[in-house]
Amino acid sequence: MNRFSLIAFLPLLAVACAPVESNEEFVTKGPPVKVVGEPVSCIPITQIRQSLVRDDRTIDFEMAGRKVYRNTLPQSCPSLGFREAFTYSTSISQLCNTEIIYVLENVGGQMRRGAGCGLGKFVPVEYAKDEAED
Repeated sequence: MNRFSLIAFLPLLAVACAPVESNEEFVTKGPPVKVVGEPVSCIPITQIRQSLVRDDRTIDFEMAGRKVYRNTLPQSCPSLGFREAFTYSTSISQLCNTEIIYVLENVGGQMRRGAGCGLGKFVPVEYAKDEAED
């Protein structure tokens, strides 16, 4: 590629890599839920029993006492939905929406940190029951 065509190509590359803003509301691939309270900024780490990655933006935190908090990340987190694993580090006993999570990737048999992504607020939810179960 000559110098002129490279210079002409760079602005197109920048536009192609720019994040796309959408006015459409994000819809998770996770199971339907009913919101049962106000969003909170933090949840106690000792109460987390399981975290379920639903897609690149949604994690359900199942807590002791059958409570569930759904966290919808403000932005898509590359490979989170595919890898379904993440890690975090915090100096307090709570996981807060100010923390960064890192996608865990298996590289040559070694677990390594991948993309870093911010959390959203933790929304208390209940899984919606299937109409057929009633």
